[in-house]
Amino acid sequence: MVSYKDALEIIKNEIQKLTLHQEEVDLLDSINRILAEDVTADTDMPPFNNSAMDGYAVKFSERKKWNIIGEISAGNYSSITLTKSDAVLITTGSKIPASADTVIPIEDLDVEGKTVSLKPAAKYKKGINIREKGSDLHSGQIAVNQFTKIGPKVIAALASCGKERVKVYQKLKAAILSTGDELIPVIQKPSEDKIRSSNNYSLYAAIAEVDHSPINLGFVKDDKNIVRQKIKDAFEMDIEILITSGGVSVGKYDFLKELFKELGVKEKFWRVNIKPGKPLYFGVYENKKKKILVFGLPGNPVSSLVNFNVFIKPAIDYLYHQTPIIFLTAVLQEDLKKRDNKRHFSRGFIFKGSGEWSVTSKYSQSSGSLVEMSRANCLIVLEEEKLNPVKGERVKCFLI
Repeated sequence: MVSYKDALEIIKNEIQKLTLHQEEVDLLDSINRILAEDVTADTDMPPFNNSAMDGYAVKFSERKKWNIIGEISAGNYSSITLTKSDAVLITTGSKIPASADTVIPIEDLDVEGKTVSLKPAAKYKKGINIREKGSDLHSGQIAVNQFTKIGPKVIAALASCGKERVKVYQKLKAAILSTGDELIPVIQKPSEDKIRSSNNYSLYAAIAEVDHSPINLGFVKDDKNIVRQKIKDAFEMDIEILITSGGVSVGKYDFLKELFKELGVKEKFWRVNIKPGKPLYFGVYENKKKKILVFGLPGNPVSSLVNFNVFIKPAIDYLYHQTPIIFLTAVLQEDLKKRDNKRHFSRGFIFKGSGEWSVTSKYSQSSGSLVEMSRANCLIVLEEEKLNPVKGERVKCFLI
């Protein structure tokens, strides 16, 4: 059995060996994709000196009254030469005449006919309210770095660089297979000892939520021959990750480890010193054509989702150079029981208290309490050496 830190490092070491392929997509299809190139500015940004607000452009002096000699609106520039006694009405974003060097806000001025005067309480100084050419970025400088996740703000920068199409990294493809005699389709009502197969849906959603491509292989009974064929078929697919749930513990029908070995998967570890999710299996299937990371998750719904959040998601983020888990420190609102040396990931609800984060954990910590898992918004991290934290203690949490 390995520690949490060692297990995560092993996974990260293997996932970084995957080849990241690129593709080119339309800019509007790039939302939430990872940029595969540095994008440089093909022009100065802004490309000309422009007004930061509506006002009057003047040539700086100590004057308080000017003659209005024209106006300039955005996209309708006209070359106007100003003397110190002249002013030009100018709108936000409009190009500044070469002879002007100051923009006085319109609310600081009184306009009477063809003259404009500074209000008694108003003041101004040279150079105010002008955005200078290249003040944001100069032509040839990097505007957006490789491995940036593309969102609305980034798309604005890419569009400003003239990028109608952008190079992005292809999404990982992850196949999901559940095993267990107890499983039935979600459209059937459970009877006797059956349960609906929810892990396919939760893990599918988890992969989709991190903007990669899930493939639902459904569920199969605990028949070794059927499971073997399903895994063989998965290894023939164009995937980078195979995620199974169930069949990796120590019960009579937990034969997935055996099948993985039989089919050529090299085991990297089995069982991690955590709760929930201890029976996690991780291995690598590799041949001349492909490399597939194999995750055997426990069948308990909560355990499988915790495993995803603390191992698979951080590893994918690591591969794509994304921000790792962000921990928040919160004040515990009630005592928690922890009597072992495992690392616990306890369900909780974190909220902003009086100036700092607080976290409550009134939920059952049972691995089968899926509905209560759905009500939690964070995992409380209790390190191996931490025992029985009490109300008022500060603990680390991360959002889920």
